[in-house]
Amino acid sequence: MEVKVVYRLPISNRITFASLLIINIVLQYSLKFTLTSQDPKSNARAGVLETDHGKIETPIFMPVGTASAVKGVHPKELDEDIKAQIILGNTYHLYLRPGIETIEKAGGLHAFNGWSKPQLTDSGGYQVYSLSNNRKISESGVSFKSHIDGHKHFFTPERAVDVQRTIGADIIMAFDECTPYPCPYDYAEKSMHLTHRWLKRCCERFDNTPDKYGYRQTFFPIVQGSVYPDLRKQSAEFIADQDREGNAIGGLSVGEPHEDMYAMTDVVCQTLPKEKPRYLMGVGTPANLLENIALGIDMFDCVMPTRNARNGMLFTSEGIINIRNAKWKDDFSPIDPNGTSYVDSAYSKAFLRHLIISKEMLGAQIASIHNLAFYLWLVGEARKKIEEGTFASWKNQMVPKLESRI
Repeated sequence: MEVKVVYRLPISNRITFASLLIINIVLQYSLKFTLTSQDPKSNARAGVLETDHGKIETPIFMPVGTASAVKGVHPKELDEDIKAQIILGNTYHLYLRPGIETIEKAGGLHAFNGWSKPQLTDSGGYQVYSLSNNRKISESGVSFKSHIDGHKHFFTPERAVDVQRTIGADIIMAFDECTPYPCPYDYAEKSMHLTHRWLKRCCERFDNTPDKYGYRQTFFPIVQGSVYPDLRKQSAEFIADQDREGNAIGGLSVGEPHEDMYAMTDVVCQTLPKEKPRYLMGVGTPANLLENIALGIDMFDCVMPTRNARNGMLFTSEGIINIRNAKWKDDFSPIDPNGTSYVDSAYSKAFLRHLIISKEMLGAQIASIHNLAFYLWLVGEARKKIEEGTFASWKNQMVPKLESRI
């Protein structure tokens, strides 16, 4: 949110109550989001998100750096070749290893991993979902066992905020419960209300703790409610009432049909304030990105481009390539003649197939760079089409190709 305040020191140079209030407002609203274009035939929009570590042009995809690094990809490649503008780190994994003490000694995540642009951390709520056999949820928080050594840990909403403050992300997320799919209505409703109660505690903690490392940090709440429209609407209304600087949508892309994902996203986007960024967590395929951009989503993250790359799946503007297939064994054409990364023209399909089949690390690296560059190209093209006013027709032409197999 942008807050314009004219501040002049009193003649006496004394700090008055009014001046303290103004300073507090300026500091509270530390992130600025400006909508620059709206597609005339959909709810797609383009904007600019400004943080102390730089600007982010939306819609945007965030590569996932689970343990503070994107697997197999050097930060220099992320920046100069892939054109990433923001990356994501995982609070649960960073908390366990290397530990927040180490990150704090380094001076925060940016100093630790060498990525000078914006970073976002999730709160660990998704791990609450994924570690269902090793955790216990209560009103106070979540007790869980480490997947590394089996040691027990306990996260409260307050602890999740403190840990993310110390990690040093520009954008930190609320602690929530991500419900599975399928999920009974009664459980989804109970979980949603728990997430809302935790959110109030997160907000109080965030508002009463200082930023670290000399730059401003921002807090996003998360909408839940499974695949039930009334719960999603109720949760979105509650989240909107918290009046934070951005909002997120969680609990989707957990196994539900894509049609349900789009329906729930649409309900939420119709409810959340239009002047603030909307972040759809953990999504998804290239087609998912375009369909959700059309509904009004601004930010995405997903492990799919790198995880699938390591198994030989390449996403391209003409469709999906399984590079392991024998048909590419003697194909010496470029990996992707339409690609934007240097790897697309520097290496052949035959060479990449050889590396993947041989389980050479370079194969996973090349495929990961290609996929991430393609995702960033895709959201960049979406932005251009929004600005041109042609996004809806372009999206309808692209989606069938993105879902096809080459």
